[in-house]
Amino acid sequence: MIEPREAASGRRVWGVAGLLEAVSQSLAERFSVVVVGGEISGFTRAASGHCYFGLKDADGQAASLRCAMFRRAAALLDFAPGEGLRVELRGRVAVYEPRGELQFVVEAMRRAGAGTLYEQFLKLRARLAAEGLFDAEAKRALPSHPRRIGVVTSAAGAALHDVLTALARRAPQVEVVVYPSPVQGVEAPPALVRALQTANARAEVDVLLLVRGGGSLEDLWAFNDERVVRAVASSALPVVCGVGHETDVTLCDLAADLRAPTPTAAAELAAPGREALLLQLAGLERGLMLRTDHRLQTLAQRLDRLALRLSRPSDALARQRRLLELLAQRAAAAPRRRVEMQGQRLSHLEQRHERAHRDILARQRTRLDALEARLKALDPQHVLARGYAWLDDGQGGAITSVQALQPGRELRTVLADGAADMQVLRVRPLPQG
Repeated sequence: MIEPREAASGRRVWGVAGLLEAVSQSLAERFSVVVVGGEISGFTRAASGHCYFGLKDADGQAASLRCAMFRRAAALLDFAPGEGLRVELRGRVAVYEPRGELQFVVEAMRRAGAGTLYEQFLKLRARLAAEGLFDAEAKRALPSHPRRIGVVTSAAGAALHDVLTALARRAPQVEVVVYPSPVQGVEAPPALVRALQTANARAEVDVLLLVRGGGSLEDLWAFNDERVVRAVASSALPVVCGVGHETDVTLCDLAADLRAPTPTAAAELAAPGREALLLQLAGLERGLMLRTDHRLQTLAQRLDRLALRLSRPSDALARQRRLLELLAQRAAAAPRRRVEMQGQRLSHLEQRHERAHRDILARQRTRLDALEARLKALDPQHVLARGYAWLDDGQGGAITSVQALQPGRELRTVLADGAADMQVLRVRPLPQG
């Protein structure tokens, strides 16, 4: 152990390394092996396999303890540590002498349940998802060629610098409007909501980028605030959310129309690259030139044909002369042709009239013959000619029943060829039934 030296004044003066070593030994004696519980914050795993993170109290206290878990201890874990996870750590308190920082060297870790913030995150995500704020059907497509892009972030943050750098490199033709807002702390949620509302009210941009650099769950908590999430979901402007690193997921990411893994990626997704646009324009230009050239060639060929026709006007005059002669012949023949057609029509009508007259006469004659035959069949004279006689009372009244006869009555009998007067001698009615 390095002891303090005596100064000229007689006071003991510690060297930095000696003081840190003394403190480290004191801590080792006072806290040889301890168990501490809290929430993981800012967890990272180095390429060497060592793990580094912070440990915070679950009740939201500002105290934080830096922790280091070396590869051998990390290899014994049966779960994957994550942001906001509540754990219990067993290890020793030490001083990291190169920076003079207090750290907790973790020898063992066991899960103690999800952290308070993470529990709030899961509950709020489930409730908002049930309301449909994260539905894929509500997502809108980004404008293909935005002229102006809005950025909601901290004016002093690295995220704004990343976005501006990416847009200047990728799409320098796009204008950028910044809506500054704090992105961390208790004042961040209402400020972010105001910035989003201002951008929508002004309606001066085509798409909004909501961006922030990486951090722990606590650092990014403003983007899990319900007010901010609802403002993102209700935005009339399409929103691209690029908060944290690729592994960080916030509720604003889920509510936005498009999630980007980083602020730089958000800028690249929102604006098409200038080089790609120039290539597309070059392709359109080539196609337009080809179609224009083809059209010009077609018109040139047509012009050549017309020029050839104009170079021999006599041919055109001859064609017109022949056409006029043909029209004159048709005009001269038209009246004669019309008279012939009318004559044929009259002859046809005359024939139809004669046939109709003959048909009518034949039908009338047939009808008269039928009526004559029926009349002859009903003539009483024909009946008398078949041997029948007709009795009357002498005054022309017909006798049709023996009830009108009585012995001694005189009657007249009409036969086919004459009449005779007779007297009834006896009446014999037919027997009934």
